[in-house]
Amino acid sequence: MAALARISRRLLPRTLSTTLPGRAFTAEAAQSAQNTTKPDPIIRESADRVKWDYRGQRRLIPLGQWAPKIAVDAYVAPNVVLAGQVVVYDGASVWNGAVLRGDLNKISVGFCSNVQERCVIHAAWSSPTGLPAETSIERYVTIGACSLLRSCTIEPECIIGQNSILMEGSLVETHAILEAGSVVPPGRRIPSGELWAGNPAKFVRTLTHEETLEIPKLAVAINDLSQSYFSEFLPYSTVYLEVEKMKKSLGISI
Repeated sequence: MAALARISRRLLPRTLSTTLPGRAFTAEAAQSAQNTTKPDPIIRESADRVKWDYRGQRRLIPLGQWAPKIAVDAYVAPNVVLAGQVVVYDGASVWNGAVLRGDLNKISVGFCSNVQERCVIHAAWSSPTGLPAETSIERYVTIGACSLLRSCTIEPECIIGQNSILMEGSLVETHAILEAGSVVPPGRRIPSGELWAGNPAKFVRTLTHEETLEIPKLAVAINDLSQSYFSEFLPYSTVYLEVEKMKKSLGISI
């Protein structure tokens, strides 16, 4: 037993001396491996890079061979979206927040007509009623704010009230008025010279001669109002900054 104890006392220090340096070496190796990892590369902006102004929205969106067309004297607000087969004719106006999606079929806004704030106009590939699937808005038409139009036809001198919905194949004839919040089902026809309202839209009464004369006057009044907005939005990039600078140098109030 004494001999066994002496042998154990001799071997124990040797065992500790051989195991502890190994552990220390393992920790040092792990630390050195972490220190040798390459840092992430720093990406620096090129000095000759053009600084574009990305706002997340484009007013005109060409789709394939189709690109929106806007007449020279038509007013289209800066935050309007026109996509695909959209044509805005002379004197027409499309107001803030409206979206005209001509990605499937043609959309046209006629002479001196107006599409007011937050309207959504779309066109389907085809109409289930067999009528034309394009969305056609003729001259002197007023489309109230927040209305939804899809593959419908609106003949000259009509008024569509706010928050109205016109479904595929619906037709609004000349000198007709649709009250606010009305819903026109697919294929429904609103006869000329009548006032319709409700969900679904129903006949209310016949319009007087004086009321039909006021319809184009409303469109003309909105067109005149759009001209004051039109002069505030120059079509080319940041030219307005030069205009403001010139006004300031001449002492003209901006």
